[in-house]
Amino acid sequence: MADEKPVGEVDVTKAWAASQGQKDSAKKLRIYAALCWLVAIGTEIAAIVMLKQGKFQTGNMALLIGLLVVIAAFAIGGSVMWKKANRHDPASKADGFRFFVQNQLGAIITVLAFLPLLALIFLDKDMDPKNKKIAGGVGVVLALLATTIGIDFKPPSVEQYTEDMNLCATQIKSGQPTTACSPEVAEQAQAIARDSKAVAEATKSDANPNGLDKVYWIASEKAGQKADTEHVFHLCDNVSVLRGKTVNSGTVTEAYKENATRITKQIPMEQKQCGFVKSAAAALPAAAASAAAE
Repeated sequence: MADEKPVGEVDVTKAWAASQGQKDSAKKLRIYAALCWLVAIGTEIAAIVMLKQGKFQTGNMALLIGLLVVIAAFAIGGSVMWKKANRHDPASKADGFRFFVQNQLGAIITVLAFLPLLALIFLDKDMDPKNKKIAGGVGVVLALLATTIGIDFKPPSVEQYTEDMNLCATQIKSGQPTTACSPEVAEQAQAIARDSKAVAEATKSDANPNGLDKVYWIASEKAGQKADTEHVFHLCDNVSVLRGKTVNSGTVTEAYKENATRITKQIPMEQKQCGFVKSAAAALPAAAASAAAE
């Protein structure tokens, strides 16, 4: 184990990934957002049908303006929920097209919910010019408002969350104020920092007085993919529970990424099996100091 790195500046968060709870929350919000947008688009279609039937040529402005307000309200509601969903489960900047569409979908849907209707209002030659001006003006204002709200000016990303989690975990481990620990990254950063510390404590030895940041776990049933079920990670590959198994190794963060999300409960036994014990000579001063204190 001489090639393993002692724990110093541990990179505990190589890549952030949404937890199952975060994915579930994002999925619910996206479903609600889609339903809101469906109502907005449906209202637009209804307004277009009535416009084609000539219902707004000489009156019914209150109804038309009401329909425009409904479109705006549901478009905005969908955009707000969609942006909240992206906070739970953001896209990666590595895929530029998906990153743009996922984060700006609210604005895109809003434009689709307004533009055809507004175009028909302004192009309607039979509508009273005054009514056309009023309805068109209100529609443009509502469309601009809803589109602006739909735009995400500071979209979240996997890369940003990874950076935040790195800083958050570092702050936790060093006892600094946790200024980077947003709700989206804090829970995972705390768990990884806690387990990294536990592994470092458990793997201290004469050769590695600061401990190690390397653990071992049963490999996923699907090569190269995250395991379907949660696994436990261990202190070395010589422990009895891993014998005869296909084993992966890496940092605590890498273990978490492959769904090995809990340190073994058999730490004392594994310390003996892995040889993570300090020599008797090193233990004597500590024992003497303890006796003196008593």
